[in-house]
Amino acid sequence: MIAIISEDPWMMEILQAAKSLELPDWWICAGFVRSKIWDTLHHFKERTPLPDIDVIYFDPTNLEEATEKKLEQRLANLLPNIPWSVKNEARMHLKSHMPPYSSAVDAISKFPETATALGVKIDDQGRVILTAPCGIHDVVHLEVRPTPYFTKTEERAQIYEERVAKKNWKSTWSQVQVERLFFSRANRLNEGG
Repeated sequence: MIAIISEDPWMMEILQAAKSLELPDWWICAGFVRSKIWDTLHHFKERTPLPDIDVIYFDPTNLEEATEKKLEQRLANLLPNIPWSVKNEARMHLKSHMPPYSSAVDAISKFPETATALGVKIDDQGRVILTAPCGIHDVVHLEVRPTPYFTKTEERAQIYEERVAKKNWKSTWSQVQVERLFFSRANRLNEGG
């Protein structure tokens, strides 16, 4: 997995740009990693376009959203054709109505799907580092499941369900299998619950 990213000049250029910001506890996560893996497993010759490149970091000393916008602009100055999205996970729990995260990796562990709960960055020697707090089994086996955090309440399960329906990954990657939770009250009543 690390090799397919390390051997991709486009991805490495994006990682170098993000590294140049010298952010604390930074990662490029979610679709940037997942899509590369799924494209490779589907033997796609062309990269699946990404709606954004998610750069996250963790800095509890500055929770200003304006700082994130300035960082996006710095990245856009380096690589203007990339749809940058920069978020400080030290403040994102406020937006998502969750308890505070303890780090960027803690935030990644609470992404809705295990196949998306991935992040990469490069170290000072230029090596790609992967974080996968929920493991890599699901992403490499083309399986979409909720992270443990999204199975704990009906509200979170509903967010997961809505997200997988909206993303419709199977329409792009035909071999992907999506686990459905069906936590809705109507379903429980229909099942006699």
